[in-house]
Amino acid sequence: MPYDGFMVKAFGYLRVSGKGQVDGDGFPRQLQAINGYAAAHDIAVVKVFREKGVTGTKESMDRPAFAEMMTALHSNGVRTIIIEKLDRLARDLMVQEATIADLQKHGFTLVSVAEPDLMATDPTRILMRQLMGAVAQYDKSQIVLKLRGARMRMRAKEGRCEGRKPYGYYDGEQSVIGRMQELRAARMGFDRIAAQLNAEGLKTRTGARWHGLVCNRILTGKGRKAA
Repeated sequence: MPYDGFMVKAFGYLRVSGKGQVDGDGFPRQLQAINGYAAAHDIAVVKVFREKGVTGTKESMDRPAFAEMMTALHSNGVRTIIIEKLDRLARDLMVQEATIADLQKHGFTLVSVAEPDLMATDPTRILMRQLMGAVAQYDKSQIVLKLRGARMRMRAKEGRCEGRKPYGYYDGEQSVIGRMQELRAARMGFDRIAAQLNAEGLKTRTGARWHGLVCNRILTGKGRKAA
C-alpha cells in the first residue's frame, strides 16, 4: 500500500489457533478487516505478521511471529499494531491485559477493528475490555472441554485416541522395526541398536538420529509414538 511521510504506519498481526486453520479463511478474513480499517483511517500497513497454528490450553505470548513483530516495533519507528479483534491477540484474559499493559508501557498503540479505543484507560473501557476477554476465555475453555469429551468418546469406542500414528504405521517403518528385532535377537542393548541403525543410515520418522530410549519404547510396545 503506498503511503506518504505523514501517514501513520502500522503492522498487521494475524493469528489462527490451530494448524488446520492455516489454509482456511482465518487469515484472509483478518487481513481484509485490517486493510479496510487502515484505508478508512489513513493508516499504511507496512508489514503483516502471521502467527500460524498456535495451539495449547495454556496460552502465552511465546509466539515466533509476535516476537518478530515486537523486535521490529522497537527498532524501526513503527508504533502501531492492528488486529481484527481482541481474541486474535489472545483468548486468555490475563495474557490480554499483560500484553496490553506492556505495549502501553513502551508507548505502542494496539488497534482492534472490532473494539474501538481498545487501549483507552478510562474505567469503562477497561471494564468492557476485560468483559470481552472473559467471554473469549470462556469460549476457549468450552472448546477445550468439547475436544476432551470427543477424545474420551473416541478412546472408549476404539480403545485409543492419539494425534500421531504409532511407529510402524507408515510404509518402510516395519522394516526398520524388523531390523531392530534382528539386532535385539543378537543380544544387543538398546543403545547399541540405536548406534547400529545410525551407522546404517536409517533415520527416525522426523529424520533425526536414533536413541536407545526410543528403540526401547518401540520394541517393548510402550507407546510407539512417532520417532
